[in-house]
Amino acid sequence: MLDIKVATENQHPRTRVSEETLSTLVHRIGGPKDRFLVVQRIPDIPGTFIQVWHEEGGPYELEHRTGPASSHVRAVVDGPERVADLMTRWARQEPGWDGDTAWESAGMPEPDPVPELPAEIREQVETRVRELLRGGYGTVETLTEAAEDYLVEGEVRPVTRAQARELVERLWLERVAEQRLWEGETDPERLERAFAALDRDGLTAREHFTCCRSCGMSEIGAAGREDARGFVFFHFQGTESAAAGHGLTLYYGGFDGSAETTAAVGREVVAALEEAGLTADWDGSPDSAIELPGLDWRKRLVG
Repeated sequence: MLDIKVATENQHPRTRVSEETLSTLVHRIGGPKDRFLVVQRIPDIPGTFIQVWHEEGGPYELEHRTGPASSHVRAVVDGPERVADLMTRWARQEPGWDGDTAWESAGMPEPDPVPELPAEIREQVETRVRELLRGGYGTVETLTEAAEDYLVEGEVRPVTRAQARELVERLWLERVAEQRLWEGETDPERLERAFAALDRDGLTAREHFTCCRSCGMSEIGAAGREDARGFVFFHFQGTESAAAGHGLTLYYGGFDGSAETTAAVGREVVAALEEAGLTADWDGSPDSAIELPGLDWRKRLVG
């Protein structure tokens, strides 16, 4: 699989696709409302992408960028095979992948300079963004929104969208560099593996789901298959607790509302967690949440 996210004009983004799938998507474009692909890395590197535009009967207009506006270049490519090959080599980060293509500047203007934030405001927003980055579920876009809105009071907005974006991109790249040093499977990846297994086995298992326990309990029924036997989830506040080193609380239950089903779901959840290499703390009571007290929360960014 390629560590990329592919956005198309007519559907939701796909992540970690195979070379064959990427080629199929390139060959498919050209019709109405299906004329482009935008490919980004996982994790996203702001300002770094490759994209193609094609309308039926016309050439393939390929562009890529590696940061500043001056790095945005374009080339006209004759056929989908060549486009798919270039995009695949870009995704693999092959040295010299673009060397045999006639690129020209796309003529993108440089953005206006962004005023610096006052130190006190910058420090407060940086602290919040770092907390969200440790949580690991945000994207550059969602974190930019959070940074812009964090200190809003009434009509006073001390951080502009451009200032928020610049701050988030800087901290995002720091976190990406940090996680490149991580080796092996992390606890959040073990948790993700356990949740995926539970979801396949008939439970609705959701990570980072809604703002709190109350909202989660009211919304989890509509979040999975109609024939799901039960559920397990943790919410946004739980993510922040885990990222701060305070462990993670899981909520679970059966959709028939019985204590027997809830206890059975709890046992199933604990077994899946242990199978994934995690240690759960649960007393077996359907009235008790499942705790994961010793998590090393190193969540890799994927947005």
